[in-house]
Order: sequence, then C-alpha cells, then structure tokens
Amino acid sequence: MSDEAIIKRLKVIVKEHGGQLGLAHAIGVDQGFISKVINKKQEMSYYLIRKLCFQLKYSPEWLILGTGEKIINKPESAKLITEIQMLRTEVDILHARMRAYEIEMKELKDSFSIKEQRAG
Repeated sequence: MSDEAIIKRLKVIVKEHGGQLGLAHAIGVDQGFISKVINKKQEMSYYLIRKLCFQLKYSPEWLILGTGEKIINKPESAKLITEIQMLRTEVDILHARMRAYEIEMKELKDSFSIKEQRAG
C-alpha cells in the first residue's frame, strides 16, 4: 500500500504533530517506523492507518482516498476501519491460498515429470 498520495498525506500528519518523533509518541510507535514508511523502505500498513485513524481521529477516507474531511469524529469512521480490516484479512487469506495452490501445483508437476521419466 505504498501509494504516493497516502505518503503525502502522512507527511501532512507528521508536520501537524511536530515531526516524526512527535507523531511516533502520539500513536505509540517507533520514529524509525514512520521514517521507513515515508522513505518507502517499508509499506504503508494497515497497522499505521488504524493507529492514525483510531488514536488521532484522522478520517480513513481522507487518509486512504484523499477525499472528505481530514478529521472525523463520527461513528462511521470506526465502521469503515473495521471494513478495511476485514478486507485486508480476506486479501491475506487469498494470498495464503494462492501460495498453497502454487506449492501444490509445483509438487504435481514434479511428480508428473518423475513419472514421465520412469515411463520414457
């Protein structure tokens, strides 16, 4: 989730909190973590988005999409974060299934190749 626009909005949040160290203290993370995300050495994670939205009340819509109000205190915000978390979990499950299928496919191909060699 290393979208340039999200990184740009993260930089706005950093500035509003007096720098990376101030933001890190505000959300309870290491300053190096924020630095790595800003410098694209680490992906923008759901973990960081959740902290920014739940703890600092930034709108997930603004942070992720760049639309709507920046700060929001409406109950829909928590609902949206929950939906994002559910979608992220589904994506993780699908990735795990794909990896399992890829391994199974490789094993089947290898098994088939061995049988062909023995028969041939």
